Amino acid sequence: MSTTEALPTQSQKWVRSITQGIIAGIIGGIVFGMMMAIMNMLPMVAMLVKSDSPIVGFIVHLVISAGIGASFGIILSFVPVKGRIGTIASGAVYGMIWWVLGALVLMPLMLGMANMLFQIGDTQWASLMGHVIFGVITGFVFNMLDKRA
Repeated sequence: MSTTEALPTQSQKWVRSITQGIIAGIIGGIVFGMMMAIMNMLPMVAMLVKSDSPIVGFIVHLVISAGIGASFGIILSFVPVKGRIGTIASGAVYGMIWWVLGALVLMPLMLGMANMLFQIGDTQWASLMGHVIFGVITGFVFNMLDKRA
């Protein structure tokens, strides 16, 4: 009697990639969220849901981080990235993309601060650093969880 493992279906691969991405995004989000707490940025995130509580901001930030992590997992299921360094570099680039989309575009628009679109000052540079660190950690954790690497 032979014991063979069935190959995962495409939907199982997607679920695995999304799940790994969510976990990686949450871990990256926890680290980035701690940085945001130190820089007193969490009340602004809470404003997205009509609050000013840093705790609410942290929860909103983690939900966003999980979504971004899930999308990272989906992208990596299509884009052939090889090895730990490739996955980490992809995460760093993805963090930069979300810095532009999130911090420079979506956040100002959602908070009614259209005059802040693409404005870059000290706060935005600190945010870029946080987004890159988020991406690096997300890429690293995703790679650690990914059995394809």
